[in-house]
Amino acid sequence: MNAPGQPVMRADLPDGFDAERVAKALPFFRIMAFVVGIGLLVLCVEMYLSYGPPQLKGTANPLHWWPQPHGFIYMVYLVAVVRLGMPARWSLGRLVGVMLAGCVPFVSFWVEHVMAQRVKRDLTVARSVR
Repeated sequence: MNAPGQPVMRADLPDGFDAERVAKALPFFRIMAFVVGIGLLVLCVEMYLSYGPPQLKGTANPLHWWPQPHGFIYMVYLVAVVRLGMPARWSLGRLVGVMLAGCVPFVSFWVEHVMAQRVKRDLTVARSVR
């Protein structure tokens, strides 16, 4: 990994980096990271309404329906991470770390930004060396 501001060269890209597949997967990953981040914040509100001082149970909670769709959306996010991470040749640790970022409020926004910047940088390098 290069220090910030240091130029990135083709040798810094992992073997097997597939620029075409990465470029196609990046927009879907960015959208899903944003959607999961918003969905997680809504889930936090739902949990507060259910378990916090309001203690709204069942249909008294206006967001009682949200946990199940949120779980489905998170699974789609996992697919988006794999679709981006595999052709970008991320390590298993990075892949799992990005997946877990969708479990912590606000972290998915930061991780999406950082990973998108790295992937864009790698795409620029891969395309300039062709």
